[in-house]
Amino acid sequence: MGYYAVFDVGGTKTKHGLMNQKGELMTSGDYETNCRQLEPFLEAMEDVVQEYQASWDVEGIAISLPGFVDSQTGYTEFAGAIIALHGQNVKTLLEERTSLRVEVENDANCAALAEKYSGHAKECDSFICMTLGTGVGGGIFAGGQLVRGASFRGGEFGMMLTETENGQFTTLNSSASTAGLIRSYKDLQGIPQSQQIVGQEIFEKAKHDPAIEKLVDQWYKRIAIGIYNVATVLNPEKILIGGGVSAREDLIPNIQKHLHTLHAWKNIQVKLGTCYHLNQAGMIGALHHFLMKEEHFNPSNKPIH
Repeated sequence: MGYYAVFDVGGTKTKHGLMNQKGELMTSGDYETNCRQLEPFLEAMEDVVQEYQASWDVEGIAISLPGFVDSQTGYTEFAGAIIALHGQNVKTLLEERTSLRVEVENDANCAALAEKYSGHAKECDSFICMTLGTGVGGGIFAGGQLVRGASFRGGEFGMMLTETENGQFTTLNSSASTAGLIRSYKDLQGIPQSQQIVGQEIFEKAKHDPAIEKLVDQWYKRIAIGIYNVATVLNPEKILIGGGVSAREDLIPNIQKHLHTLHAWKNIQVKLGTCYHLNQAGMIGALHHFLMKEEHFNPSNKPIH
């Protein structure tokens, strides 16, 4: 049985792991993502692959990326916070460096693939994954098929507009992502934006500080508005929340609290939950995408279950 180097590239960290064809994780790690420089970005990936190759028979590389990703060619017209990959093709660049086959898919689409084939959406033909991280991503299944859109922009929920408390409009990427929450917290506390803050610190302080508690509650409300709008347009059976914050037990109750205050939510009838694979959904989905494409090359290979 061969093994695959799998990457889930985020705007802050890149998670990586070595998986077998069944999706079992042999080993894993992470490193800081170099978002702005192409050469260091590629070198970091190549170093991980070489480290895995020293001990394992690596047959290919599967990558989950933010942005507008052409899953057939590997070209990324726009890669979200990963500025180094705007207008680049990480598939061909890494194949030249490693002589391994590389497959690339949008990160939220990867999360949706993972949930469809081995997660909380196995029985669903129509569902949505909404991922909360550096930005807000979305993966859409409709009629049993992944919806990528005419130019691979399908599910970019983070670009939807929402209104702020002062009557201004902003995107969900800015206001409903975990990165957006951290930015708002720094502004409230007078902390320089360059200072490192983790989201967990904000949630802990919200328990004792009413101003921070209100900030977090407003963040939940913006997520709820995004969910409401997506649900009314696409009418899914389920909406699953992914990203690191999805591990919080109070996430869904706090979102539901705001959903129930929104007009006609009771008539929409959509189940809300978290991704089964939590923060590993991107890697598992990237592997599934790789294996689905591999079937075209070798019909004896079956996707993970």
